Amino acid sequence: MDRIIGRKEEKKQLTRAFLSKNSEFIAIYGRRRVGKTFLVRTFFTQKKCIFFHITGIKDGKLHDQLYEFTRILEATFYGLQVRLKEPTSWTLAFELLTQTIKQQNFQQNVVLFFDELPWLASQKSGFLQALDYYWNRFWVTMPNLKLVVCGSAASWMIENLLHHKGGLHNRTTYRISLAPFTLGETRAYLKSLGISYTDRQISDIYMVMGGIPFYLNFLNKTLSVPQNIDHLCFNKKGPLVDEFNILYASLFHQSEAHQEIIRIMGKKRQGIERGDLLKLSKLSSDGGTFNKRLKELETSGFIISYTPFGHKKRNTHLQIVDEYTLFYMAWIEPALGTISRIDQVNGYWIEQSQSPSWKSWSGYAFESLCFKHLEKIRQALGIHSSAAIGNWKYIPQKGSNEEGTQIDLLFDRNDGVITLCEMKYTASPYKLTKPEAQAFLRKIEIFKKQTRTPKQVTIALITSQGIQDTIYAQDILSGTVTLKDLMKGE
Repeated sequence: MDRIIGRKEEKKQLTRAFLSKNSEFIAIYGRRRVGKTFLVRTFFTQKKCIFFHITGIKDGKLHDQLYEFTRILEATFYGLQVRLKEPTSWTLAFELLTQTIKQQNFQQNVVLFFDELPWLASQKSGFLQALDYYWNRFWVTMPNLKLVVCGSAASWMIENLLHHKGGLHNRTTYRISLAPFTLGETRAYLKSLGISYTDRQISDIYMVMGGIPFYLNFLNKTLSVPQNIDHLCFNKKGPLVDEFNILYASLFHQSEAHQEIIRIMGKKRQGIERGDLLKLSKLSSDGGTFNKRLKELETSGFIISYTPFGHKKRNTHLQIVDEYTLFYMAWIEPALGTISRIDQVNGYWIEQSQSPSWKSWSGYAFESLCFKHLEKIRQALGIHSSAAIGNWKYIPQKGSNEEGTQIDLLFDRNDGVITLCEMKYTASPYKLTKPEAQAFLRKIEIFKKQTRTPKQVTIALITSQGIQDTIYAQDILSGTVTLKDLMKGE
């Protein structure tokens, strides 16, 4: 039985690498807690192979890393029947590993898994230089050897391995960027845990912690969604209460600067222009440093960059898309004072989840959720993959009598149509009333007037609970998308 939920494309790549008649060098990266180690360990331990797995020790001294390496080598290749002397460098460690593999002449695949590579390859450790030498000199000629390296600091992995300027340049044969679970994968994962939530309940959970398997694993199937959120986020010992600082500190050097950027962006839920963000940032005032930190945040999956419809490429906008980050800043952090004073804020989230503030905030969170599932939206609306995706807004000049508007999502299609998308997060099927239908039509009019597009402009609706069948819905909407559409195919 396959214990891996979802990850269809990643499993295909790992299977191709495993069955290959050549040596393979696989690099896997993705944010902390996303399931990289589980994927690699579970996939290969289900195969007939020798599996060597070492995990770097955070801030570990070279001696400690090499001691751990030696003990794992003993257990993997000798069954603890041989006691080896610890090497004093990674060069000697890899020489010992190489000779062990050659001497035993394995007929099956040997998988070398170096987990948390940035911790193993600390500054002055000599790890990358040794890896460079032994891959290019010996391991690349061993067809049954499969090298897998993994790291949570995605930006480090890209800069120091994938874009390496030395001997490791272009040596990786597979590159896997492991993303959080989609909604459909989240539903499947919760089902594997014995949790049967409705689509709406799953989306509520997703808007709090995203599709992070490690976080989802904390859910208690005997509790309701609000009770689980209370327990995990508003309990003094809740695992998600202090995860924010741990998360950023584990991924980024000088993480205070990254947090500053995130906090500025958090006040602009609909995105912020790059230049405006730079002006407000005090810890990243230098352009080069600022760009590097933005790249690190985007590579790690916390933010996205985009160019609004009709804008030039230099007018880059940025937006937070990490669900836990958004929820922490909006809800957990403001309650930390109360949480620290008492063990359990009983019923806090049950009350908050019924408040107007949550209903307003969840609307924005649903928009972020939709941006994580653009391919599902496109498929549900029957829009070809060639369509450009963007957003747009118009702010009239001061003193003007013109009406402004904002389009959070649009598809600029090659068939002469632009589809504008409205997103509505409701507890019951959405009812399109006459005033709202008129507001939709005004959006289309303003968009056509200000962009001067010659294309046909239509409007579609993305809802959490579907839509009531009314005359206005039939007349105005070109299509609808529901949570069921977003969860299809998993």
